Amino acid sequence: MIVTLIIVCEVGFWVLLAAGLALRYWARMPRASVAVLLCEPLLEVLLLVVTAIDLKNGAEPDWKHGLAAVYIGYSIALGHYTITWVDVRVAHRFAGGPPPSTPKYGVPRAVHEWKLAARWILAALIAMGLLQGAIWYVGPDGATDSLAQWQQRMLFLIALNVIIAVSYTVFPKKAPAVPASKG
Repeated sequence: MIVTLIIVCEVGFWVLLAAGLALRYWARMPRASVAVLLCEPLLEVLLLVVTAIDLKNGAEPDWKHGLAAVYIGYSIALGHYTITWVDVRVAHRFAGGPPPSTPKYGVPRAVHEWKLAARWILAALIAMGLLQGAIWYVGPDGATDSLAQWQQRMLFLIALNVIIAVSYTVFPKKAPAVPASKG
């Protein structure tokens, strides 16, 4: 049931996002768009409540409960970023907005990568906190190994994002050389 709910929440996220952006750019109803987009966090609350109820009813903690925590962490830390990322591209493509700009070279790119890494680290820390809460909730008598394994995966995710950000800092991508003009 938890996996189904995670899928429903993910599909719901994209449906609400599409509906919100359609209301904003095609129906010219910005307030309705904001109202629809503000429903996004309700999906995570629903998933958190159902996961807690599932564990309370004696379900054996397993990878599904860990995945739910990771999904919630991602949604909290990167949900707004994802919505903004899509919004800028839809505005450019369909509403004459400015082109999306992501720095490609040097220090600005490194700063961008560190900001993105910080979001992923926050997502991992939120997931780890939720997983730890689930471990305490289940108690020492429950089989919580799968939840602890998800915490280890989140540590790996943190390390991976730090490595990526460091690589852009230590080895910044250089802008292509501009050929000398003739004349």
